[in-house]
Amino acid sequence: MLTIELPPQRKQTVFNLRRWTELLADRDLAKIEGRIETDRHGRIILNPLSPPSHGSYQAEIGCLIEHLIVTKGQVIIACPFSTADGVKAADIAWASAQSMRNLGNRSCFPQSPEICVEVLSPSNSQSEIEEKMELYFDAGAKEVWICTASGAMRFYHLGKGQPMKSSRLCPAFPKRIELR
Repeated sequence: MLTIELPPQRKQTVFNLRRWTELLADRDLAKIEGRIETDRHGRIILNPLSPPSHGSYQAEIGCLIEHLIVTKGQVIIACPFSTADGVKAADIAWASAQSMRNLGNRSCFPQSPEICVEVLSPSNSQSEIEEKMELYFDAGAKEVWICTASGAMRFYHLGKGQPMKSSRLCPAFPKRIELR
């Protein structure tokens, strides 16, 4: 087993934010369709556009969070933030009003919002999702939710390896998403 030691989050964030600003200013890159992330070296990772069902799950989950979460906050689709392994973009994120004040109006957040949601695609491997979850928690996420291709929801809390029965931040959130 190979173990890679990632740089400290704070040091990597300075690099990630600078590199993200460069990428956003690149007019040629802006013409490419798909979601862009980076690795810890600033190299571009291009993810192709997902199928329509992926976007439908994103929209439904975002609407449900808006409706069900008690604390004031903001839902963000394709939310980019700095991790120890580059800039990653959660499919859906939720940040409390206080976090939004701290994160500011930036093109890339220096840390993760409280909730990060990944909608699984056929191309996602289990190890990839586990790695993303660890990166999200390391970047400040309190919970990571996974939506399977069938709409089943799994809720993870910082420090808990196994899924929880429900979200602590949004306990009323359903365990399955039904697309209309």
